Amino acid sequence: MSRQEPRKRRDRVQVLLVCSSGGHLLQLLALQPAWAGFSHLWVTSDRSDARSLLAGEPIEYAYWPTSRNIKNFFRNAWLAWRVVRETRPQAVLTTGAATAVPFAWIARIHGARVVYVESLTRIHRPSLSCRLIAPIAARMYVQWPELVESVRGARYAGTVLA
Repeated sequence: MSRQEPRKRRDRVQVLLVCSSGGHLLQLLALQPAWAGFSHLWVTSDRSDARSLLAGEPIEYAYWPTSRNIKNFFRNAWLAWRVVRETRPQAVLTTGAATAVPFAWIARIHGARVVYVESLTRIHRPSLSCRLIAPIAARMYVQWPELVESVRGARYAGTVLA
């Protein structure tokens, strides 16, 4: 988008689908039966896999890289504020990782329910994203029964890639 182009205002959505690209994106795509039929907007990294897998989908690209990048954390927090204010989602569904943290918190502040699905790669200990989102999540799911005891209030309902 050039500076002369006005930014298009987004319509309201029922669900924000927030995730990093790669495995987090594949896991959220595998959860499509849970969000199919709801108006939605994707928030993910502008990477080749996201572009091909989400072709034709409504999408907002987050700033990348996010791991241990404080500048992009604040840029994504500002993006989250703008996107949440414009779209007023009823829920955020996320599989992590770092991009999800500001979106979950800001959406929760604006009244949205947050549902977090911990990564399939987490078997014994929760991720940092999981620990940061847990205090405001309406639902927490883990994909290994061994992890239920480590995440307060978590539910195990199987794995998304089974």
